[in-house]
Amino acid sequence: MLISEIKRVVDQVSRDRGIDKNVLIKAIEEALKSAARKKYGNKIDIEIQYNEESGDIEAFQFKKVVETVTDSMTQISLEEGQTLDPECEIGDSLGTKMDTTAFGRIAAQSAKQVIIQKMKDAERNAVYSSFIERKGEIINGIVQRIEHSGDIIVNLGQTEGILPINEQISKETYKRGDRIRALLLEVLQDSRGPQIVLSRTHSNFLANLFKTEVPEISEGIVKIMGAVREPGVRAKIAVSSNDSDIHPVGACVGMKGSRVQNVVQELRGEKIDIIPWHVDSAKYVCNALAPAEIIRVIIDEDNHAMEVIVPDESLSIAIGKRGQNVRLASKLTGWNLDVQSESHYNEVLKNGYDSLVSLPGVGINLVNSLIEKGFTSVDEISNASASDLMQIKGIAKEKAEKLINSATEAISKDEDKVSAEEENPDIENNVS
Repeated sequence: MLISEIKRVVDQVSRDRGIDKNVLIKAIEEALKSAARKKYGNKIDIEIQYNEESGDIEAFQFKKVVETVTDSMTQISLEEGQTLDPECEIGDSLGTKMDTTAFGRIAAQSAKQVIIQKMKDAERNAVYSSFIERKGEIINGIVQRIEHSGDIIVNLGQTEGILPINEQISKETYKRGDRIRALLLEVLQDSRGPQIVLSRTHSNFLANLFKTEVPEISEGIVKIMGAVREPGVRAKIAVSSNDSDIHPVGACVGMKGSRVQNVVQELRGEKIDIIPWHVDSAKYVCNALAPAEIIRVIIDEDNHAMEVIVPDESLSIAIGKRGQNVRLASKLTGWNLDVQSESHYNEVLKNGYDSLVSLPGVGINLVNSLIEKGFTSVDEISNASASDLMQIKGIAKEKAEKLINSATEAISKDEDKVSAEEENPDIENNVS
């Protein structure tokens, strides 16, 4: 490329690549200034100007007017200066136009490199701007290659994306040329250009699949309140509706299960539980643990936990295979859940009741009052403060402290007994 061709190239690149002309021109001016300094040395005071109308590059060299010239590159004598400008004086700076052809090949090459670099930068910025706005959306692509690490490189049209192995569903396999859908997880700026990170395991991928399948969600009638997954195995999604005539679960399931089946098919058979969200936390937890039947829920606000009691025959359903159901329900609702069978709960309750009755000076009425206030065992009494127990009618400070001491002694005796039995398993036979 010759310097005389710069106007044509600038116009074409600006038009085809959408790069601001001023950005290109300024970069070329800086490149030519740098080229001139390489040719004439860093001391040279030079100014480059691009004439947009003619497309000419004009270069001006400035020299300081001095009495005695010691550096011809930066200084000019008063006598020589006055031939250029009769009114110049010592200390003035005079500019003289340079012949740009003197820059030669170096200048032309510099201009070419600048334009190429600006084109690359513009393309990278365009790709970044295009994809950063789509972050969190589902994107379609074609498998381009599979790395040795297991990462999948996906052709997205404008650029490539990467589906890391840890963002892939374990039982899925792909080959080159396969179509693939994934969540646009991250758009990272890199020296080599934007890096598009994809995911098929993120919970938002599940949520967005439902958005594409359920018009009521995209219209805002049905709202996704939460989604959790164990990718490729099981997922739970909670939905609500702001229209009483539209059931949120039914809308997501679709006619004969068509909508949810489309999502399941995309996720290669991942089982999906669609549950109705509820403003009441206990009811929400019960919904999340479905299809298990719930008998009772005990809420511990301080520890943000719930103890869930289910019939013995529903225990395995509530917990799920390898604890999966209760684990997902806990993540979805945000509560720490402890699922217990009815028989185990009743046994614990009976043992706690018996331990309270065994305390000196504690009758049935007081036991009932203690249980009513949440003190269901000797352990809970020993860990309580006097002020806690004084909230119960009929318990003054002295009695509260006495109860705590009695409970502490009872626990200590039980611990001593357990220790003795562990040291000598035949202790009971020996005593008898």
